[in-house]
Amino acid sequence: MQYRTLKDFLDRGRAVLAKGPVALVFAEDHVELDTTLRHHRHLGFRAVLCFVDDRYDMPADLHDKVHRITTDMTQEAVVQTTVNRIIEAATGTWLYYCFNAEYLFYPFCETRTVGELLGFHTEERRDAMLTYVVDLYAGDLDRYPDAVSLDAAYLDRSGYYALARPDPDNHNYPKERQLDFFGGLRWRHEEHVPSDRRKIDRIGLFRAKPDLTLRADHTFSDEEYNTYACPWHNNLTAAIASFRTAKALKRNPGSTFDIHSFRWHNSTPFEWHSRQLLDLGLMEPGQWF
Repeated sequence: MQYRTLKDFLDRGRAVLAKGPVALVFAEDHVELDTTLRHHRHLGFRAVLCFVDDRYDMPADLHDKVHRITTDMTQEAVVQTTVNRIIEAATGTWLYYCFNAEYLFYPFCETRTVGELLGFHTEERRDAMLTYVVDLYAGDLDRYPDAVSLDAAYLDRSGYYALARPDPDNHNYPKERQLDFFGGLRWRHEEHVPSDRRKIDRIGLFRAKPDLTLRADHTFSDEEYNTYACPWHNNLTAAIASFRTAKALKRNPGSTFDIHSFRWHNSTPFEWHSRQLLDLGLMEPGQWF
């Protein structure tokens, strides 16, 4: 189904938001857009919405499986604005958002649907799930100059860390059960990344409710949504395997000529399996077995 604008979708297609989970995919370009859409459909999202510039064509086999919403992705804060308008229209529905060339992984995703994941999370009285954005990159930039290759993808197996998140409204004391997470390419090439874009945590999965808003730093107006766990035990977390940073570093004229390879002694091939991410500590199964 195709819609001319977000308003057109909310006028004619709002019914798809009545029951989730619903995936929102924002296409910054055409790179691996088809694999991103297919990956999230395969995980079991009830609907996949693709926000994409009208310059890019959708694969023919996805025309009747994905809701295409024509969007000018060059507009300022377009993702934040769009997510917040979807939240207003989808009270009670679990939502997920990502960009093209990003792939959601969660514990046991090879055998369990995203609906099962969120069903358990809901039973634990959680309305949001922390996701770590794990950078992927091609191992050979001469062969893959845009740094994207599904068949030859690498990730960092170490170099991740967390810092207390200060609360400016409370004399900068640390916020309860909130941390800022760092690592991957944004850490190793931080001289090319603005300081306010170096975090790798994102509340990628959340349940819409009245007056909830997404902020520019990928956190929400409800502080409980930004916590990594409930007060009494560890909760599920997930990971978003993402080529987005590698793409940007190789596309940006200010960094591309300084970077001849993303590989280092802690690079390892990405196995496209949740077990690897669990073993590396990049997501947490909590009490879900």
